[in-house]
Amino acid sequence: MHPITLATYNIHKGLSPLNRKLVIHEVREKLHALDADIIYLQEVQGAHAKNAAKFDDWPTLSQHDHIAEGRYQDIVYGVNAEHHHGHHGNAILSAYPVLHWTNLDVSHHRFESRGHLLARIGVTGWQEPLTCVCVHLGLLQKSRNAQIKQLIGYLQAAAPGNSPLVVAGDFNDWRSKRGGISKVLAAELGLAEVFEEINGKPARTFPAIFPMLTLDRIYARGLKIDEVFRLHGDVDGVEWKSLSDHVGLAVKLSPLASA
Repeated sequence: MHPITLATYNIHKGLSPLNRKLVIHEVREKLHALDADIIYLQEVQGAHAKNAAKFDDWPTLSQHDHIAEGRYQDIVYGVNAEHHHGHHGNAILSAYPVLHWTNLDVSHHRFESRGHLLARIGVTGWQEPLTCVCVHLGLLQKSRNAQIKQLIGYLQAAAPGNSPLVVAGDFNDWRSKRGGISKVLAAELGLAEVFEEINGKPARTFPAIFPMLTLDRIYARGLKIDEVFRLHGDVDGVEWKSLSDHVGLAVKLSPLASA
């Protein structure tokens, strides 16, 4: 069965961790070098007129289209927040056809706009489509609990049984033991966090300069977890930690015999 590599990365709106430098071009180069088949992105700026005027090398395309150009044939972008200068949200970039997609508004209060971006992808050689969900949960535990509940309710109907499913992104779950997100997703949807399965615990991803908190996760179901790895270190003279305040994650997955 044909394996795929899937990655998730909070790109910090294409700016360096302290917002002083535009790094979207370096992010694009690094992600192209990674050559994952599917990428989940959070904090993607679809448009920002003020930053476009501030930085001379601001891309002419939206950030998700800029990253995808030359590598990913299907791109979906879900607007989570609109403001005076533009908008931002989540994106899924795929080397395989997106058969269907939707963006669910799961904002819990008026001060914080959030969404779950869902895409069903037809992976070549797989008997069933892969359901992909890119999330960026709220800063408050009460918000996260509500957003996970909404996700479960939707997926129980939209992706029942043991069909191939990957939920990944920035969970903002810094109190992982108290939050119990992994336990809830395992009980309700049969999802397993891939780093927990391989290494016994989630990966530390925040802050990127010295990762201590397990904010970013990849949960999978109906798939074989072949390998997991963090996006860190120095590649081509550019360190990942200089490109975002989060560490990206990746996993190599294969379908089960029946998938």
